[in-house]
Parts: sequence; C-alpha cells; structure tokens
Amino acid sequence: METVWFMIVAFMLVCYVILDGFDIGAGIVHHFVGRTDKERAAVISSVGPVWDGNEVWLLATGGTLYFAFPALYAAGFSGFYLPLIMVLWLLIMRATGIELRHQLDNPLWTKFWDFVFSLSSILLAIFFGAALGNVIRGVPLDATGYFFEPLFTHWGTTGDTGILDWFTVLSGVVAFVALSIHGASFLAIKTEHEMQERSRKIVSLGWFALVLVTVVSLVAVMYVRPTLLDNYYYLPVGWMIPLGVLAALIAMKFFNSKGNDKGAFMASATYLALMLGGAVYGLYPNVLPAIDPQHSLTIHNARAGEYGLSVGLIWWPIGIIIAIGYFAFLFRTFKGKVEVGGEH
Repeated sequence: METVWFMIVAFMLVCYVILDGFDIGAGIVHHFVGRTDKERAAVISSVGPVWDGNEVWLLATGGTLYFAFPALYAAGFSGFYLPLIMVLWLLIMRATGIELRHQLDNPLWTKFWDFVFSLSSILLAIFFGAALGNVIRGVPLDATGYFFEPLFTHWGTTGDTGILDWFTVLSGVVAFVALSIHGASFLAIKTEHEMQERSRKIVSLGWFALVLVTVVSLVAVMYVRPTLLDNYYYLPVGWMIPLGVLAALIAMKFFNSKGNDKGAFMASATYLALMLGGAVYGLYPNVLPAIDPQHSLTIHNARAGEYGLSVGLIWWPIGIIIAIGYFAFLFRTFKGKVEVGGEH
C-alpha cells in the first residue's frame, strides 16, 4: 500500500514540474523572448490563463504527502522552514508580477513587474532544484525524526551541512537550465515570427548547456550518494530511465532543428519526468534520506495508517480524474497563438 502512495506522490510531483515548469521557464526567458513592452505582455498572456491552475499541483502534492506520509511532511516542513518561506514569497512575487503588470499603463510600472516576474522565476527554479539536491544528498535527521539546517555552512556535502552547498547549487543550476529550455519550448508553440525564432534559438543554444550540466550532475550524484544505483542493479529495468533521458535530449535537439515546437516541448517534458523519475527510482524506499542512514525516513516508518491509506485509494482516483478533465478543458480552451498587442 505504501509503495502505491509513493508512486502517486511521485506522479503528482512530476505533473507539477512539467506544468508549472513551463510557467517558471517562461519567466526566466521573459526578457530574452520579449524585447518590447508588447512582446513581454504576450509572454505573460501565454501563461496567464493556466499558471494558477498549474500551481494547484504543488498544493495537491503537499496535501497528498501530508495524507500518506505525515512523518515526512512534519520533518520536511520543520527542517526546511526557512527555504520554504522563501519559496512561498517567491510564489507570491511571481503571481503579483503576472497579475499586476497590466493594471497601470505606465512604463516604470510594467518594467518593475516584469523584473519581479523574471527574478522570482529564476530563484524558484534554483530553489526547487536545490531542494531535490538536498533530498538526494540527505539531511541531518536524528533519532527523533527531525532536523535543522542553516541556509549554508562550509559548502560541503558531509558533516554539518546547510541547505546550500556545491551539490545542491549544482542541482539548482540543472533545474534553471532545464526549465529555461522548457519554458522557451512552450513559448515557441504559443508565439509567432520574431518571438518564436528567439524562443527556438534559446532552446538550440541552451541544449548544449543542458547536456553539460546533466552529465556533470549525474557524476556528482554518483559521488555524493553512490547507493542511488543499488535499485538499478537490483532491478535492471531501471536502466531504461537514463537511456530515456538520452533519447529525450536527442529528440529535443532534433525537433527544435526541424521547427517542430510541439515535439521539442514534449521531449523537454519527457526529460524532466525521467530525470525526476530516475531520482525517485534510486531513492526508493527512502522518502527523506538521512546523512546517517539509520535515521532515514522510508515509506515504512513515515506512512499513515493502513485504513486511511485504503480509504484514500478510493477517493484519490475520483479527484484526479476530475482534475485531469479540468486541465484538458482549460488547455483546449486557451489553445493557439498569442498575439503581440492583443488583449491581456
């Protein structure tokens, strides 16, 4: 039962990364794709109808995590209190950047909110990547199941660790590059003419950086947590995941060079899903590894009661079917290109 809920949480997290990932990526490349005020307004319009719906997946994932693995929720939210508050403020800043930009027709006003939208998107990508890096590296959980980490210490991955070190920052850089390309791929679908060409160029040039940071990050993971490969050796079918990552990278470059923007976007989404899925596959059955392995939280010691998990397994499919149906309707309603100079 706990394995099923582990897979459910992983699925919802992947959905969030793919869907809200292109919103964040659009914010990162906001000033590169949009050179004029009207073009930047078009970037905002491309994500305007869907960004808040995409963020619901983050809330739903947190709620499911609390329901299925309450000990993980308690430990994670107490130990990561400072960065979570920072992420909360960044989410608020991004929302205000999107919603307040068009309220006044004043160049200073729009430029300020463009800056807020872009900066908060950049920092969100880095913080989310660093969060995954912390989970892979492990946190200083003690026998009580709790921990505390300052923002940074000696920038090493052993001993008295902090939220930020060389490995978690590297993870943040990977997320930054990957989401930049994901957002640019989405904008290539939604825009035309010069904006579309700029979006394609970002994907084309960013691809080389993505290949580099992907290889470096995989080597770093093997150095920091070599036990991550144990599940791959135990169940070799998992080696299909890194092969899939390689195929997604090749497909991304191929479709972008052919001007197939939807194909490049789907390849980018596949890359994000497999990179996250590969980490989840290697971590299982851990949900929050500890630097001292005997204190790690697993699907067994962090789970909720059997009865609650069984009842939840009845109601969750109903909720997720409704959610997927809503998102299918939403994206179908707002499909097509955005117009430069069009209404917000």
